[in-house]
Amino acid sequence: MAKERNANVKSTKMETGGIQMYEPNKWKANVKKFYIYVILLLIVIIFSVVKLDRVAMFGRGHFLSPDSLINLFRSAVPIMTLSGAFTLLMISGNIDLSVGSAMSLSAVVFSLMILNGFPFLPAMIITLIMGIACGTLNGFLVMKLRITPVIATLVTLNLFKGIALLIVPEGLSGIKGSAEKVMPPWINDYARKDVLLGLPWAFYIAVLIIVILVIVQRKTIIGKYAAAIGGNRTAAELSGINAVKIGWILFVVVGFFAAFAGIARASYMSLGDPLSGDQMELDCIIAVLLGGTAFSGGEGSVVKTIIGALIIMCVTTGLMTVVPPFWQMMAKGSVLVFAVVVNHLLIREKVKG
Repeated sequence: MAKERNANVKSTKMETGGIQMYEPNKWKANVKKFYIYVILLLIVIIFSVVKLDRVAMFGRGHFLSPDSLINLFRSAVPIMTLSGAFTLLMISGNIDLSVGSAMSLSAVVFSLMILNGFPFLPAMIITLIMGIACGTLNGFLVMKLRITPVIATLVTLNLFKGIALLIVPEGLSGIKGSAEKVMPPWINDYARKDVLLGLPWAFYIAVLIIVILVIVQRKTIIGKYAAAIGGNRTAAELSGINAVKIGWILFVVVGFFAAFAGIARASYMSLGDPLSGDQMELDCIIAVLLGGTAFSGGEGSVVKTIIGALIIMCVTTGLMTVVPPFWQMMAKGSVLVFAVVVNHLLIREKVKG
């Protein structure tokens, strides 16, 4: 082995005029490992320099002020909760475009129960069961009936959104309190009330969920099987992995956490808005791609996806009311294009290697 290494070094020196060259892919590996953190740092610096006086949530001061960060983390709970589970699904080579509608439906159902006198915990449990049902339906369509994930979940996207709109009483834009029925003020305790360091229960539960998802990805057979299926489903099935079962489980997990995200959003807004989850599927896709997860599956990182989700929240909240809505849409579209290009380059380097 030593002789082979010396021969390789000697050959390299001859090819480069006697100058010993370093491993050419080393810097690319470092870029792949750390680029997402550099992007987050740059965005924080940019919005720290730009004046954000017109932004309501940053009205008290600097982007990095405690109040601003607390509000940022509070509003980031839904995407932090959901994008981690979304990563595992995409690693397996599948995708769920209905997560935003499932989240909206969960927010509406949860708010409707609270408005009608349900205690918080039973309302949460019922909403989570409904989220599991949404994920089960998606899993059945994709894994059992073998419908293409994009088509199947595009259908359920409209189904869940239609149900959410149907539940809301005629003439109202969402489930909220009225003179006849008052929404209890404690509904927003879960997502707004200070528990520790100014942050609510929803944030700490989201952090716990992320830790669990990281462990599932790195230490359990579900995470390993998901990567194997996404990398090569045929080879995975030939090795004895039940791709249908694992894929179905992951769809159920995504539905479950979509409901969690919907509860957090309803609690944060004190409102069950049937459109509150609009574009959430796009935000999840951007976060996942920014985190380096291959769109075709096989590899990814829950931790880097969460960093990608924080980037999305910084961009969204940083531009809110500072620029017109169509500029905000263009900015988010630009981030998506950037995420797709970076993801493509990273995966292409992997294939070359």
